[in-house]
Amino acid sequence: TSLPTMASPTLSPDSSSQEALSAPTCSPTSDSENLSPDELELLAKLEEQNRLLEADSKSMRSMNGSRRNSGSSLVSSSSASSNLSHLEEDTWILWGRIANEWEEWRRRKEKLLKELIRKGIPHHFRAIVWQLLCSATDMPVKNQYSELLKMSSPCEKLIRRDIARTYPEHEFFKGQDSLGQEVLFNVMKAYSLVDREVGYCQGSAFIVGLLLMQMPEEEAFCVFVRLMQEYRLRELFKPSMAELGLCIYQFEYMLQEQLPDLNTHFRSQSFHTSMYASSWFLTLFLTTFPLPVATRVFDIFMYEGLEIVFRVGLALLQVNQTELMQLDMEGMSQYFQRVIPHQFDSCPDKLVLKAYQVKYNPKKMKRLEKEYAAMKSKEMEEQIEIKACMGAPDPTPAGMFSELATQQ
Repeated sequence: TSLPTMASPTLSPDSSSQEALSAPTCSPTSDSENLSPDELELLAKLEEQNRLLEADSKSMRSMNGSRRNSGSSLVSSSSASSNLSHLEEDTWILWGRIANEWEEWRRRKEKLLKELIRKGIPHHFRAIVWQLLCSATDMPVKNQYSELLKMSSPCEKLIRRDIARTYPEHEFFKGQDSLGQEVLFNVMKAYSLVDREVGYCQGSAFIVGLLLMQMPEEEAFCVFVRLMQEYRLRELFKPSMAELGLCIYQFEYMLQEQLPDLNTHFRSQSFHTSMYASSWFLTLFLTTFPLPVATRVFDIFMYEGLEIVFRVGLALLQVNQTELMQLDMEGMSQYFQRVIPHQFDSCPDKLVLKAYQVKYNPKKMKRLEKEYAAMKSKEMEEQIEIKACMGAPDPTPAGMFSELATQQ
């Protein structure tokens, strides 16, 4: 499923893009017909590795101790160290081929491409593959970038203040005069000028920071513009943050349906979903996990959209349900900050595997979206009625317009 392309970077995204970005569906047969014998063998190997991982993680207690399968993205358990350099070389050749034959892979080898992305895009290929995944390679807005940098933005003070708090431990961003802080400021400022409604929103600097670790600033800017347009991020970062409310609402439904006991415990402790999950959605786990793990989640996000955030979030709660049930609100807060972020450091593959064992129903999510919109519009109507009764001005644009006309 290729992502919809949009001509102008300042257009607001289509709210239905969530469906376009959910896991592409394809029957294994159609995919197999387009694969060479080598590629079929590779797909079988990847599926076998998933089975081994699954068997291994059945005993979840071994999770922290086991370092198996944490090497190269395509290592099969049986041949871990001896073939590592050989496999890295194979992976290198394979991803080089994918980047060169992108359209072909995107259209005809989707199942294998999806498996490979879930196994992690090799570091050296991330810049080009991320750009290809979100169709950011030939964007007209790239030519405006240097002009945007000459302009001034009302958000500059705010951006400067936040930049020092973005990846403060990372070499690239350390120190006020670091190259990282300079290019991060540039990209955030340029975006605030092309999208004045959103301007600048706090969590977004972590996403841009990650892009800048992989690619030059003009390219990072184009990818960020694309992510804001096509991946629901713009809706998340709008001043009203209405989309965040929707994501929390959808996530709560999944929690209630799949982990009812934990949901009841959270409620009894007044431990609200937004207290722990807001940053998951706003920074795509970049402020939760160490970078090697967070980047693996980001690889998948680039192909499959926000669905991966729901999946990983619920997987974390499933894995930790027993421990969380024994803690009070303060204890849970500490647990989310200290324990959860490092559970998958030695084996991100297991986190991905757990995430895909979570039940996720795109149709149900769409229904919840409509339900949430209806609920919000009812709330808005009620507020207008209350204000009207109290003689307060009508907050809708129409109300403001008529008031203005009366004053004139």
